[in-house]
Amino acid sequence: MPEEKEKERQKGIGISRRNFLKGMGTGAVAATVAPTVLVGAPKSAEAQTSEEISRAKIKLDINNKMYEVEVEPRTTLLSVLRDGFDTSGNRVDLTGSKLICDRGECGGCTILIDGKSVYSCMTLAIDAQETKITTVEGIADGDQLHPVQEAFVQHDALMCGFCTPGFIVSAKSLLDENSSPSLEEIKEGLSGNICRCGTYPFIFEAVKTASIKMGG
Repeated sequence: MPEEKEKERQKGIGISRRNFLKGMGTGAVAATVAPTVLVGAPKSAEAQTSEEISRAKIKLDINNKMYEVEVEPRTTLLSVLRDGFDTSGNRVDLTGSKLICDRGECGGCTILIDGKSVYSCMTLAIDAQETKITTVEGIADGDQLHPVQEAFVQHDALMCGFCTPGFIVSAKSLLDENSSPSLEEIKEGLSGNICRCGTYPFIFEAVKTASIKMGG
């Protein structure tokens, strides 16, 4: 009699310990199989890798020089600047903009687009058409350094130098908008750039000196 009552109780619950464990086993198998199904069969993977990715020819005005390059829609402007080739096979070779974090956090790749500072690692090359692009290589006037560059040398505002091009470009953008910034405004204006060596005091002094040289 007690056994019959126990059976009736299990039916009422709708699940037994045995069935629960069996279900867990089935779930584990499904979890093992699922990634293979999501990734797809080898044949479809081969088809994806062999599929041609669309490319487009675009023209970029970089440092007052026109470059015609062929890019994929996903190609960043930083990739074109550092590693791109024009349609004649000549390398763009503007390596002043640095690839550091590659996620828009450190400012090492900062350039100017129509006078505004932007992260080139977060900018698609195809979106930079019909704009004026200025890299750190285009800031100097021939052999004559820009006042910001001169001030960075004067104050020794660098250590390893890897972040320096981004700081120089950001500083120029700041001074073009605010010719006489306060220390707090300089800090805010350069807040998108990171110096892992910690030379911030010298960088801030350099920007202030550049401001004076530029008539601020």
